[in-house]
Amino acid sequence: MVVFCFLVNQTRKIRRTKPVAGSCSRCGRGAKVADMLTSTRFCYIPFHRRSWKAIICTFCGATLKTYR
Repeated sequence: MVVFCFLVNQTRKIRRTKPVAGSCSRCGRGAKVADMLTSTRFCYIPFHRRSWKAIICTFCGATLKTYR
């Protein structure tokens, strides 16, 4: 018996934020630097976690720049 399971789930969470000088290029509001955590699951089993930094908008939530 062969069972195929192709359920992939990816979640992003913001751990910490700090305000940054400047504004969003899309809406013109303020921006912040955030420590992000991305978790990827395959068939409900977590197999990859990645921590990274990003500059995100405080109003529209757009990711303006990412750092590894």
